[in-house]
Amino acid sequence: MAEKGEPVFYSPLPNQPDNQSHVVLYPYRPPGRRLRRVFFVSVSIFLFSAAIFFLWPSDPDLTVIRLNLKRIQVHTSPKISIDISLFLTLRVRNRDFFSLEYSSLDVSIGYRGRGLGTVNSTGGKLRARASSYVNATIELDGIEVIHDVIYLLHDLAKGSIPFDTDTVVRGKLGLLFFEVPLKAKVSCGIDVNTNNQTIIRQDCYPEFAVLRKIT
Repeated sequence: MAEKGEPVFYSPLPNQPDNQSHVVLYPYRPPGRRLRRVFFVSVSIFLFSAAIFFLWPSDPDLTVIRLNLKRIQVHTSPKISIDISLFLTLRVRNRDFFSLEYSSLDVSIGYRGRGLGTVNSTGGKLRARASSYVNATIELDGIEVIHDVIYLLHDLAKGSIPFDTDTVVRGKLGLLFFEVPLKAKVSCGIDVNTNNQTIIRQDCYPEFAVLRKIT
């Protein structure tokens, strides 16, 4: 060791060769942790999708269980008019996991696309995943037919008159603190035998019209 006051000499470091290789080390992550993260993300996405599928509001299921003709009569004097009476049994099924409150149930009947009359029924409330049966009777007397007189006389001569019925239910679905308005419709085409007062053909199919505006 040099004594105090003596100069100290340092030797320069040797130059490193240009071809020296460098190794970069990254932190090691066990593969199990990454697999667990992917698993938890996949399960979360699946549960979220399942919740949307089961909780998203859907239309009520409206089905015509019974459609009976009580009477029908066509008057040709002093004017062309129709007397008809129909009895319907409808099933309204709530397919959601929330209660459904339907405000009205309307049944209308028409001839060749033109309405003859409508009957209104009071509403009700359905529990989640529950069904309710509603009876409705259409009574029309002296309904004048103006536009399709020729077709009506032709059908009357054949002994078979085609009618169409539309049943519409309107309601609201209680979704937590919100109300989702819903509307469902079922239409039926029927052929009525005027000789024996019976329905000889009946074809019903549902039509859905859903309003997704949450109030």
